Amino acid sequence: LGFTWKNELYASDYFGKLYEFARVLIQKGLAYVDDSTSEEIAAMKGTPTHPGTNSPFRERSAEENLELFQRMKNGEFPDGSRTLRAKVDMASPNMIMRDPILYRIKHAHHHRTGDEWCIYPMYDFAHGQSDSIENITHSLCTMEFIPHRELYDWLIRQLEIFPSHQYEFARRNLNYTVTSKRKLLQLVNDNHVTGWDDPRMPTISGLRRRGYTPESIRDFCERIGIAKRENMIDVSLLEFCIREDLNKTASRRMVVFDPLKIVLTNYPEGQVEMLKSEDNPEADPVQYRDIPFSRELYIEAEDFMETPPKKFFRLAPGQMVRLKSAYIIRCDDVVKDGAGNIKELHCTYIPESKSGSDSSGINVKGTLHWVSIAHAVSAEVRLYDRLFKVEDPGSEEGDFKEYINPHSLQVLEQVYAEPALLQSGFNDRYQFLRKGYFCLDRD
Repeated sequence: LGFTWKNELYASDYFGKLYEFARVLIQKGLAYVDDSTSEEIAAMKGTPTHPGTNSPFRERSAEENLELFQRMKNGEFPDGSRTLRAKVDMASPNMIMRDPILYRIKHAHHHRTGDEWCIYPMYDFAHGQSDSIENITHSLCTMEFIPHRELYDWLIRQLEIFPSHQYEFARRNLNYTVTSKRKLLQLVNDNHVTGWDDPRMPTISGLRRRGYTPESIRDFCERIGIAKRENMIDVSLLEFCIREDLNKTASRRMVVFDPLKIVLTNYPEGQVEMLKSEDNPEADPVQYRDIPFSRELYIEAEDFMETPPKKFFRLAPGQMVRLKSAYIIRCDDVVKDGAGNIKELHCTYIPESKSGSDSSGINVKGTLHWVSIAHAVSAEVRLYDRLFKVEDPGSEEGDFKEYINPHSLQVLEQVYAEPALLQSGFNDRYQFLRKGYFCLDRD
């Protein structure tokens, strides 16, 4: 009900409406105040194969019940001393229909209404009535609420209020995570995640912060469909849906995670050339952005091997590759430091091989992303993996938190990006070429 409690005044009015609904049932002779203890009420319920027995307080008059219910509301009785029960059928095959409890006494401070109320409705009573107050047409529940639907319908029918209807469907569980709110709360309280909107959390706020779009989530829901049987959904399907959406909409950018310096020895010192590169080749029409190109560049360290294996189509001594949206280059020399570590590469660029106007006649099989060192923007990148190491952490032995993936977050404190990323907004989505999809984080 929390999402309907817009403020304290609204919550108080809400409780008032539920209280009046309960009074209507009493006036109709369909609810009564019971002095029995919880143990006695449980014993009266009987068993699924044997009918229950009527409470000795079941035949109280409407007038007496109204008075007692008012006194319950006024705080005249201690916790647990009285309840309000619906008068339905103690012989019903549905145990929930055997005079269910509607209200209980609880002298507790409420986070919305303070100490104004000391009686509170049970979920089964508040469920249908809250839906009716809000004019809800489809109240969607999971399968465990099927036995409760009979009471949901009975209360709405007896109160003659807006006919909300309950529909049940199987819970959709994702592997490598948990969807239980109780377990998610433990992850938050124990600081295993940074909050409810941590990008590893299976919450809408977490998915939003991670960069998932509404379209991708709707696509995912349509693909898995609705069923009456619970099953485990592979999270890779959700990841497929977001990739499908972002491939069509995300702007491309070049970002180097693990930089290796290259120097184009035949490119003029101090010269800066603005090259055109498409924002998204899937878009119609295709938009282009300017990228600065200069003598000194960064490429990924993994894109170079001094002694490459066969079919290694990236950079190696004497080997050629194309720099995305730029030129073909050839590695001429490997410069190392005193410890033998590669410090930088000296390369030659082919002036006639400029992308879009290549007349060199040279064919290469590899294309690398890069950034100009003089114009590179420093950034922090967070790489997220599955939150748990096992597919179904909730069904494993022991504490589910023992199966948390310690490598679910990897932080790269300094990467190097093309300067166009400085214009990023929180609603923008990017594909870092050859790396993956990213968005600007809130902090």
